[in-house]
Formats: sequence, structure tokens, C-alpha cells
Amino acid sequence: MSNNGRLLLEHDLEIRWRDLDAYEHVNNASYLTFMEEARIRWFNTLPQPWRGPEWEPVVARIESSFRAAITYPATIRVSLIAARVGNTSLAVGHRITDISDDRLYADGVTVLVWVDPRTQRPRQLPHFVRQAAI
Repeated sequence: MSNNGRLLLEHDLEIRWRDLDAYEHVNNASYLTFMEEARIRWFNTLPQPWRGPEWEPVVARIESSFRAAITYPATIRVSLIAARVGNTSLAVGHRITDISDDRLYADGVTVLVWVDPRTQRPRQLPHFVRQAAI
């Protein structure tokens, strides 16, 4: 993922014991939860509701490269970067790092498409989302 986009949000969180798998490192599925939590926190900073009767974002694609195992205990930082702003979609880059030494645990991109909740068809990216991402 390129670091050339606009930084949208940095969110720190402590790893919980329940995030671990049988190998005693963070389960790969937990990484997706960390990214989701950061996205929701960013959505909540928008000046208008990010979902409602006219639009809502859906995840169209997630790509993630796992660079290093996260072990317990740890505090991580999830950074979101606007990688690409399209007509109906927003590609959000993500980086998961250790806050103590900036070690990279994972990076990648999530593509969000805004759809009409009634038809589930893509619709124009809301103007306030576009403005927040550029």
C-alpha cells in the first residue's frame, strides 16, 4: 500500500487475550476486526451520518499482507489512509503497527462501495465522504 494518500485516522488499541489463537499470536481474523473498528471510528468523525435510508458503505474487497505476528501483550496502532477516491467507492489503505517501535504487522487495502440500501446497487459517493477523503 502506498503511503501517498491522506491520513484519515490513527487508532490505538490493546490486544486482548481473546484475540489470540492456539499458537499464542493474534489470529488473522482479528486483524480484520481491528481494521473494521478503525473504519467505524473514522466514519463517526464524518459531518453527516455515514449510513441511512439513502446510502450505506459495504466492503467490496479486502487485501492484507501479514508482515509479523502480534503477540500478547501489545498495543497496536491502526492507520487508515485514503488510497483512492472513485465515483462510488473509496479505497482505504491500512497499516497495523506496534506503537512502541513502529514494527509493521500488516498492511493492505479495503475497498468500500456506497450502495442504495433498498436496491444494493452502487450509488454516488456522498459528497461529505469525498471531501473527508481528499
